[in-house]
Amino acid sequence: MVITRNIGLVLEGGGMRGVFTSGVLDAFMKHNIYFKYIVAVSAGACNGMSYVSRQPRRARISNIDYLARYNYIGIRHLVSQGCIFDSKLLYDKFPNQLLPFDFDEYFKHSDNFEMVTTNCLTGQPMYLRELEDRQRSLDIVRASSSLPYVSKIVNVDGIPMLDGGIADSIPVQHAIDMGYSNNVVILTRNKGWRDEGKDRKVPHFVYKNYPRLRVALSRRHEAYNQQIELVDKLEDNGQIKCIRPLRPIEVGRIEKDIDKLERLYEEGFTIGEEFIKNNTILF
Repeated sequence: MVITRNIGLVLEGGGMRGVFTSGVLDAFMKHNIYFKYIVAVSAGACNGMSYVSRQPRRARISNIDYLARYNYIGIRHLVSQGCIFDSKLLYDKFPNQLLPFDFDEYFKHSDNFEMVTTNCLTGQPMYLRELEDRQRSLDIVRASSSLPYVSKIVNVDGIPMLDGGIADSIPVQHAIDMGYSNNVVILTRNKGWRDEGKDRKVPHFVYKNYPRLRVALSRRHEAYNQQIELVDKLEDNGQIKCIRPLRPIEVGRIEKDIDKLERLYEEGFTIGEEFIKNNTILF
């Protein structure tokens, strides 16, 4: 498969495992490789924003350097803000002051960038874009990255939303439905990995006002494994190219070990460089 701008790019989430994705995308930016269409989930959406705004290493600085400096993951933030991540720092001070986000450049290219959220009322995924409103773009990426149970629900356009990975962890089928039959998919788990967790019915008193969200949460393991099966099938058929870690991940969803994060980022960058070297890319 020749990689052209008419091929879509799909970015999985995975919390702090997303540093792998940021490494791959930095390799792409180094070689001026930008896809026409991108759909991204959760941490993938965060990384995708820096990619769309053409800001190499911005995601790496945010996820590794600034984690070491500001320690923005922890129970104290859950107590004080209702989110295990310091959302005020990540979605206000970082983009507006400490690590300025290039909104002007972003909006030049954001017409073909979709971020996935989960609609808490329906339990279904939503695929959102923003072409000019700075605050709405930040609200969308915050909603896409708001992990259930340890984050507040985020309202976008008056709709309560949470992490897009609840409803669509790897939105490759959506990319196909959008007309991109061939895609590059960046995953944050090694080939062959399956979620061995057991689905359980979420008690009625959890998210009691959102019964359909509870249904979606109650089948996350099964749904994720079905998506992995689809990815493997599409890869075997030559419809997609997958970029994924080569070895089992030692980084957790809420990882604070800087050395582990640094190794995973470097692995992503190296694999991204190898992908470019080993594939015909016509951009």
